[in-house]
Amino acid sequence: MPRLGLAAFRNRIVFHLVFIALAVATLALAVALLNEERQRNAQRYEQTFAKSLAEIVAQLRHPSGQLALLNPEPAQLGEGWLAPLVLPFGAIDFDDANKARRAVEMAGCALQYPGGASLCAAVGSNAYAGGFVYLVASLDAPPLVSRERGALEVADVHRVHIRLQPGGGPEQDWLAPVEMLDAQRGQLPGFLVDGPGNTTSLRPRRRPERDFRGWVWREGPCLTAAEPCARRTTVSIRLPVEAFREALFRPGGPQWPPADLARTGVRLSLLGPDGVPLFDSATAGAQAPLSLSRLAAALSPGETLKITRGAHVVALLQGAEETDAPGSPWLMTLIQHLPAPATPRTLAARDSVTTPGGRFDVALTGDLQGLDRTLSASAARLAWPVGAMLAALALAWLIIEVGLIRRVAVLTKRAAALSHQMQQAGQAELGTLDVADLRGRDELGILAGVLSDLLQQARDSLRREQLRAEREHDQWHAVGHEIMSPLQSLMLLHGADEDPSRRYVQRMQQAVKVLYGQASPSEALAAATLAVGRLDLDAFLRQVAANAAYAGIASVAYTAAPEPAWVQADEYPLEDALTHVLTNADRHRVPGTAIQLTLRLQGELAVVEVHNQGPQIDEAQLTRIFDYGVSTADAEDGQRRGQGLFVAKTYLAKMGGSISARNAADGVVFEIALRRGG
Repeated sequence: MPRLGLAAFRNRIVFHLVFIALAVATLALAVALLNEERQRNAQRYEQTFAKSLAEIVAQLRHPSGQLALLNPEPAQLGEGWLAPLVLPFGAIDFDDANKARRAVEMAGCALQYPGGASLCAAVGSNAYAGGFVYLVASLDAPPLVSRERGALEVADVHRVHIRLQPGGGPEQDWLAPVEMLDAQRGQLPGFLVDGPGNTTSLRPRRRPERDFRGWVWREGPCLTAAEPCARRTTVSIRLPVEAFREALFRPGGPQWPPADLARTGVRLSLLGPDGVPLFDSATAGAQAPLSLSRLAAALSPGETLKITRGAHVVALLQGAEETDAPGSPWLMTLIQHLPAPATPRTLAARDSVTTPGGRFDVALTGDLQGLDRTLSASAARLAWPVGAMLAALALAWLIIEVGLIRRVAVLTKRAAALSHQMQQAGQAELGTLDVADLRGRDELGILAGVLSDLLQQARDSLRREQLRAEREHDQWHAVGHEIMSPLQSLMLLHGADEDPSRRYVQRMQQAVKVLYGQASPSEALAAATLAVGRLDLDAFLRQVAANAAYAGIASVAYTAAPEPAWVQADEYPLEDALTHVLTNADRHRVPGTAIQLTLRLQGELAVVEVHNQGPQIDEAQLTRIFDYGVSTADAEDGQRRGQGLFVAKTYLAKMGGSISARNAADGVVFEIALRRGG
């Protein structure tokens, strides 16, 4: 064998250049995607920057946001003590349960405790509403035991115990026993008691404090099926604070909120007759209301939110940086050298929020440097796949060059030599391909061996096919010769036109003429010539349905079209094709059911539908069943399957028609379409 020429060397160069181009394209694609993502991030950030500030301001303008503005820093009191919050409205309508609950929900001032209980401790924003602390609690409670008016011992009734610690003043303890007015509503008269340990008795001849007002409501259905019936209970109290009242009348005008509010603590508990608290504000695990610090979660990396009230900075919040996947320094350098986005490097937006406590200015600033750091962190995670792709390209280059290209060249040259020899010989005989040195356990070795084996099998199959064709040709000659003589005798015996057997004898003669002298049934059918003429399809189908029983096909029902249907067809081949379809339907239908033969007109076509009830055909086989030798049924009684539908398809095609099959809900429908002729 001569050595490979320049063409093989040129292809190898192209192969090398392709791999180099793939590596460069991979890197260029990664950089292009990185730059595109940077540009897109900058544009998206610029579009959503003002919207982010609008969302933050909208949240701050809500009563819950105003509550956070008016109470920016939570007071640091002792364990178990709550600092009252400044409400964004004047006061709470504590005398109405619905209004009190709605005010608490709107302001979001309630602490949420485990078990579904909540408590709001707050003061109004209006100085002229008086110096009061409003306490609104909601919990699940059983029926409350009421105090008899005038009773001093309250150990056997439900009562509310309140401890107040004014800033800089002595601690006050209040005891408010429950006095139910009916099954759903009760009042809470407030009494000052001596010491925090006294929760069971009241002072003799002590009247309730006039400015202390409290109510309790039990509403809604029973929360449990067991007795006693626990209902949702709301406790609303207005607690007077003398130190707050004094602040209203100091020289220079009312001072509100009081200066001592941050050092004022309150604690509320609802005690049962056995002294066990049903609710205690000092319970651990309470979730605090909305605070300004939570707004930091809505900020993107590099953003700063500054809230000021005049010259005083209320809050300075910054977006959290991504620390889980820090970016690589060289990636950060690469990103900064990419084409700069059209978005300004620094963005700023301002707005204001007006509350009962004054006006707050909100300023949001953003820096694209934060976006670059975020992009660098994301790109660092994608650098490994890009590196893996480049390594895979290099490995594939080495494997293909060393293990395949050289051996493929040898195999190609030998195959070309074989082709040249066959062309020189000028005959159909196949030569041999020597691949003994190329065989192996790898892909190319298996391919070379398979090519050699296939060539040998093709050579053997070609010889066997030649022998089979010769034998089949002789067989069909013999069969045709043996059948023609008895058919001539049958035609003489059934020569009358009214004899129903004459039609089938004529069909047998035509079939033998078609097959006689041909090499194979499929070739005979393909070479058959039909006498296509004008045919009344309605009368034809009536006759087929009436004579189906003679062919062993019972219960064939025919439904005619509303008007005559003349088609272009050859009567006997058409009947032969339709009989094959009916036979197939009879073989697969449910025993006892009829085969429905329907004629309908569809434009220029006349369509015959053959519907049988039975198993459906696999979707993958709907078109293959018309091929020669293909059948969904096994051979029975020596009959070969897979010819009838092929015969029907061949005859219909020669008449300009078609046949198809589709699955119906209860079986299979074969559709035979013929062109209508006037």
